Amino acid sequence: MHPIIVRNNVNVIGEGSQVIVFAHGFGCAQNSWKFITDAFVKDYRLVLFDYVGSGNSDVSQYDYHKYSTLEGYACDVVDIIEALDLKDIIFVGHSVSSMIGMIAALQKPEIFKKLVFIGPSPRYLNDKEYVGGFEMSDIEAIFMQIAQDYVGWTKAISPAVMQNLHRPELSDFLQECFEATDPSIALAFAMATFKSDSRAKLKQLKVPSLTLQGVDDIMVPLSAGDYIQQHTPNNFLKVMKATGHFPHISEPEETIREIKSFIEGKYEKKANRNVLT
Repeated sequence: MHPIIVRNNVNVIGEGSQVIVFAHGFGCAQNSWKFITDAFVKDYRLVLFDYVGSGNSDVSQYDYHKYSTLEGYACDVVDIIEALDLKDIIFVGHSVSSMIGMIAALQKPEIFKKLVFIGPSPRYLNDKEYVGGFEMSDIEAIFMQIAQDYVGWTKAISPAVMQNLHRPELSDFLQECFEATDPSIALAFAMATFKSDSRAKLKQLKVPSLTLQGVDDIMVPLSAGDYIQQHTPNNFLKVMKATGHFPHISEPEETIREIKSFIEGKYEKKANRNVLT
């Protein structure tokens, strides 16, 4: 078996020819996609993986220097695609994986056909007129909480980011995902995420992309999605009915519907008719 496949615990499922690569966000693993994958397996070939340090990846391959930036994770995405000899893929990334996917698409644009960003942010920190949602003091407090009491932080953050208090089982699932990650690796990933600034890269992206954004998302304000749409060529923005930062978990049917609409070209058709909403 190819060492990259082992390193990132890569799993390929599905019966179709069109490939979709699903990339999980911070603190999660490939099992976070389990609420939507059944809807794609009959018509698509799905590639699921864990970032090094997450899920069932080979943690011995973790390199704190390499993964101190999103570029290190993007290199792994390209490694996986090349190890499987894939072309014209649809990349679906959640949260920070949205920008990781964009960086990978800038490195190897010929590999990518379309990108789907779920809850993306090009910059989490507020910066002059740009509203990312966090001040530096907020970020430093998050780092301190993770470092001092990771389990306590996961218990507090899970319901807050899920934003579905009437369904506590969703927050419980997310908390279990978070707690499966080594606290030191979680802190390093958080630092790479919150210190990143991908705004200048957006204008370089040529691959068509879709931004899916939930409402009442404490991690990503609507201004971040607007910024991506305004500064990225061929980007469509859809504000979903789903609440919170994990619509693929809390509202899988809506998420599935929007991803399929984009893959099937319905967003482009609507835009050409000037009726995109």
